[in-house]
Amino acid sequence: MKKLRVGVIGCGGISEIAHFPTYAKLRDKVELVAAADIDITRAQACAERYGVAQVFDNAREMIDTVPMDMVSICTWNISHAELAVMALDAGLDVICEKPPAITVEQAQSIADAVKRSGRILTYGFHYRYAPEVELLKRYVDAGDLGDIYAARALFLRRRGIPGWGVFTNKELQGGGPLIDLGVHALDTVLHIMGYPVPKTVMGATYSEIGKRKGVGLLGEWDWHNYSVEDFARGMILFEDGRSIILETSFALNMEARETLQLSFLGNTGGADLFPITLLNRSDTPLKVYTEQHGALVDIHPLYQLDPDTSYHELEVRNFVNCCLERRQPYSTAEQGVLLQKIICGLYESAQTGHAVEL
Repeated sequence: MKKLRVGVIGCGGISEIAHFPTYAKLRDKVELVAAADIDITRAQACAERYGVAQVFDNAREMIDTVPMDMVSICTWNISHAELAVMALDAGLDVICEKPPAITVEQAQSIADAVKRSGRILTYGFHYRYAPEVELLKRYVDAGDLGDIYAARALFLRRRGIPGWGVFTNKELQGGGPLIDLGVHALDTVLHIMGYPVPKTVMGATYSEIGKRKGVGLLGEWDWHNYSVEDFARGMILFEDGRSIILETSFALNMEARETLQLSFLGNTGGADLFPITLLNRSDTPLKVYTEQHGALVDIHPLYQLDPDTSYHELEVRNFVNCCLERRQPYSTAEQGVLLQKIICGLYESAQTGHAVEL
């Protein structure tokens, strides 16, 4: 079998957590041929660690110079669209870290490039690949919860402002927890619900903690230059009448250090995904609530999780297999546009104080 030649653009945290290590485990399927980063020393360090032949400080030069089949884009949010379009138009398959972009127009430009090029693109929404998410999706698709008419999505941190990178820089990232954490929770809920078409959003954002010095559980953040929200909440209404309530934070005065919970309300059953407070995968990851034989019933599915395989690894493995088999991964460019419309609509609503029609 011919190996896929892969390059990585952006050699920071997420590339070292998810992309480089997984590609290294898939040496029978892929060959790491190039890495690019605006900090060439960072690219060189990753190249030495993972045996990458060529390094660049310019992504375009890498794409123009090195024969490749696919790339991982692991850069600042502001550059996602430019790099994805560049790679697609060069005939490469692309896995781009979330969010799709920082504007709807940018997300649409990626979708247009996918259609134009005929290549495969997916986004780094790794929670879709969690075994519990895939199991709940089977419950929902089989009709076991009936029609899901409402959902709640919580991804909250008590003091989880990242003390590294550019996560608190609005110009480069497009926002704070809404576009960083909330986008994961929202995408997973939309995936379970079949990605309904959004109609109206109403949002509110707050920056009450991040702009002053405080206790950081993820390192000390640059509070002097903090330009994003630290808490966001919103409601999304869809064309078919369904709705989602979303809350997400980098910093919030609450009891738990971190909370991730996705709740689904159907007319014959409901479910909670990740009803946990520390992202501890040993906790019950899925609970289903329904009626059976005249009684209310709680179902806690039991199945084996592989503690050595992260959701990130499952995502990258799936992308490689899809490229080899020429099939579309879970997340699509069109879904990226819908998701971007919701995120940008919530920010616009928070700024104007009015609901936004999408």
